[in-house]
Amino acid sequence: MFGVTDLWLFIVSGIALNMLPGPDSLFIIGRSAGQGFRAGSMAALGIGAGTFIHILAAAFGLSAILATSATAFTVIKVLGCLYLLYMGFSMLLAKQNNNTAEPLQTTDMPLAKIFYQGFLTNTLNPKVALFFLAFVPQFIAGDAPNKALAFIFLGLVFNINGMIWCHFLAWSSSSVGARLKHNQNLSRYLAKFTGGLFIYFGIKLALSEQK
Repeated sequence: MFGVTDLWLFIVSGIALNMLPGPDSLFIIGRSAGQGFRAGSMAALGIGAGTFIHILAAAFGLSAILATSATAFTVIKVLGCLYLLYMGFSMLLAKQNNNTAEPLQTTDMPLAKIFYQGFLTNTLNPKVALFFLAFVPQFIAGDAPNKALAFIFLGLVFNINGMIWCHFLAWSSSSVGARLKHNQNLSRYLAKFTGGLFIYFGIKLALSEQK
């Protein structure tokens, strides 16, 4: 279909890759634990929308610019790094209300803003764009009649599998979060730990190199 090869292997590999921890998963877990499943679901949908931007960019050759232009890669990398650091330090410095402590995220956030944050978390990561550019073409036949269409098809398959996993994360994290709402100390520690992880991912992105 569309010149796609080894679709089953692509699906299996995609599921395994989606399960690897990263800033996207961390954002979903944090929002779900602190604000419930709806918030986690909105975070997942924002990340999915960001992923679709990467898919379209790679399908039509825009991601090739990141692979070949050091300036473009650096600009996007710096923006992504600053955003992750901002989120990490916001969690580390946030003060919890002693009467209404919530794990990971200390205040409720409008669902639209959660969607937007998830979208930015994914879109401002140039490594995601380069991943699609390197991974997906391996499953497109050289004689495919429309390589862009094949790329979009595989990207959609990858994104759908990712949304299933992300919503599982949202559901499981919201269940755990509901049990932690009254444990102020653990809630505080989890918030600091999550903020530290975001800072780690931001620094890791800053140190990443164009390949």
